Amino acid sequence: MTALHVSHVSKSFPGVKALDDVSMTLTGGSVHALLGENGAGKSTLIKIMTGIHRADAGEITMEGRSVRFANPPRQAAAGGLGVVHQERNLVARFSVAENIMLDRLGRHSLSSVDYSAIAAEARFWLKQLDLDIDPMMPVSRLSVAQMQLVEIGKALSLKSRVLLLDEPTASLTPSEAQVLFRILRKLRDDGVAIGFVSHKLEEVFDICDTVTVLRDGRNACNSAELKSLTRQDVVQMMIGRAERISKRAPRVAPQAAPFFELKNYSSAAGHAAVSLSVRPGEILGLYGLVGAGRSELAKAVLGLSPQTGGDIIVGGKPVKIGSVAEGLALGIGYVSEDRKGEGLILLHSVLANAGITIWKKLATSLGFLRDATVATKVGPVLRKLEVKTPSLDQTIGNLSGGNQQKVSVAKWIAAGVKLLIIDEPSVGIDIKTKAYLHDLIHELAESGTAVLLITSDLTEMVDVADRVAVMDGYKIRGMVENDRNYERVSTAIMALIHGRKAA
Repeated sequence: MTALHVSHVSKSFPGVKALDDVSMTLTGGSVHALLGENGAGKSTLIKIMTGIHRADAGEITMEGRSVRFANPPRQAAAGGLGVVHQERNLVARFSVAENIMLDRLGRHSLSSVDYSAIAAEARFWLKQLDLDIDPMMPVSRLSVAQMQLVEIGKALSLKSRVLLLDEPTASLTPSEAQVLFRILRKLRDDGVAIGFVSHKLEEVFDICDTVTVLRDGRNACNSAELKSLTRQDVVQMMIGRAERISKRAPRVAPQAAPFFELKNYSSAAGHAAVSLSVRPGEILGLYGLVGAGRSELAKAVLGLSPQTGGDIIVGGKPVKIGSVAEGLALGIGYVSEDRKGEGLILLHSVLANAGITIWKKLATSLGFLRDATVATKVGPVLRKLEVKTPSLDQTIGNLSGGNQQKVSVAKWIAAGVKLLIIDEPSVGIDIKTKAYLHDLIHELAESGTAVLLITSDLTEMVDVADRVAVMDGYKIRGMVENDRNYERVSTAIMALIHGRKAA
């Protein structure tokens, strides 16, 4: 039975036509993939389905009835439509339980809210996701991956007839993704219609039954059976050509003295006696499961948590770093995994965001800064990453999530940093740009930049890194040399995480 039908929908924003005559059909008891490059219109289509944006033309129907939600997302939820957006929509100062039950708290006066019942309900959904956290913990204390799981738990708790998930596994490890897939299969078997947006095609072929592909805001494929298509078929529809398969050979390890070192480093965040080094021209991977302390280490090193022991050494000299700005002065850049909260100023232009790291260098002696000068420096980087924007003056909050991620990477490349810490670089990045981004990381390394790569994607880690430092429990458990043999490297990494001696 057709649960949700999108019919000939179009939508324009200033300077860009995001959707042009798009159609798609979700049926009960099926998982439907919505695919396309960054900027193809996927997130815009989901926002139109849920009433956040209003279509310029076309119609949305649920179970045969035309719908238009005047008060999203509450009306959408009440109408049986649940959604996990690519951008997190949690209230940071509220507890996990309050966020999961937020839409239902308004049914009672504040004096009648039973917080023990709310916590019990939230604990049930957290358990379904194998997420062992206190439901009364403030969301602000969670990692990005934990926030993503809370968002998913909130959507599941609504018991919707139609469930839309926009990049739900972007911040999850493969094991966490499999927990989610187990739940989605059960929902599918119970008759729920599920829309699933992902750039990870292995996930799409694992969990999805049908597919719609968008390219440049139009249908390249409308509701086709996935079993009748190959991966290359799907990629061809998404990007207009076949996928480039990486056959990157192992790199010769640079012999120069390390540019960046941690020696028995400890932090107030919980890190204990962490030691690692990155040489100029080297790509050091930092891998671990959620809660291992990888992102927290990057932030602590840049002054967001006090150093409690050990040494930070940059260019052979011990240093103290109190902020990201102080890190930049030492030649260190940091691409945050949380682009909206930490990486970008959403109300400013693409040009301002891409150039913010080099304003001081480009300003005149009187402090004046010309946009044309900034554009000359950042334009080539933005073109290299294929940022889709009508102009450099476009407000960055109006770009797709993937294009925002590209700009958050571009600003550090433009600054010419000597060490680039990249935390989850390919979150929300499409196949073509992901390959370009990997090439760009290698080009940076070949030019002498030291790279510390943090990613939850083991395939990406094996394809890009020279060595992999394995972290668990806020400690380094060991180092794995990367010979590009995925089976051997991944087995060695997981053995270190689980405390076994690698074969």
